[in-house]
Amino acid sequence: MSFQAYIDNIKKKTGKSPEDFRKLAEEKGFLLNGELTVKATQITDWLKEEFELGHGHAMAIYASLKGKTA
Repeated sequence: MSFQAYIDNIKKKTGKSPEDFRKLAEEKGFLLNGELTVKATQITDWLKEEFELGHGHAMAIYASLKGKTA
């Protein structure tokens, strides 16, 4: 599955875009000045628990938080 397919599926499931997840991560203190302040596990655990994302989908959001766009 391509990165974009993961992002599209996440949007369908949660109604949220990568930018929405960025804002939520900032509110949780996972990002400071646009830079991640936590490890991938904290991000993926949060996404799995709160949004019921699978590991691959959670990692796609993590990658987007790190700056991946395509």
